[in-house]
Amino acid sequence: MRRALVFALALAACQEDVAQNTDPLPLTAETVGHFCQMNLLEHEGPKGQVHLEGLPGMPLFFSQVSDLVVYLRLPEQSHPVLAIYVSDMGATGASWAEPGAANWIDATAAHYVVGSDALGGMGAPEVVPFADRTRAEAFADEHGGAVMALDAIPDSAITAPAPSAADGDDDYARRLKALSDKPEG
Repeated sequence: MRRALVFALALAACQEDVAQNTDPLPLTAETVGHFCQMNLLEHEGPKGQVHLEGLPGMPLFFSQVSDLVVYLRLPEQSHPVLAIYVSDMGATGASWAEPGAANWIDATAAHYVVGSDALGGMGAPEVVPFADRTRAEAFADEHGGAVMALDAIPDSAITAPAPSAADGDDDYARRLKALSDKPEG
């Protein structure tokens, strides 16, 4: 028994810790969004990817950057985040219709335009990432919004308010009330 324990400890000591590769992966025809499970190449606007510890070569992809920010702020994270990348919308050749498959930048170093008229891949307001602050400011001048860092993006910029009767959606409020009034059983 003691010999087996010594052997196991010696074997463990000899193993090298291999660092997980967290290089960004390009978008392909098989790349789908984590939340929507839809092909990302079919959606306009910037994308994101998150590399998680213990899941090498399998980053989570997001159809819009605001979805990525929401994911990062969820308290239910199952794995530590090792790397975060977003599309550089200021990269040569990047356009809203085709943001690029491999022009990834470190999300923590990007400059984001928040509050512009830009809509992301799922039709919701989008935060728009740039590697170069000057390009981000030029985009904000043309499309509105403010330039800020990832951790400064307010929750209100990445989450849509729930519809309410005050917004003119009386049918939604009526259906919601009907569901909550149903007897259990």
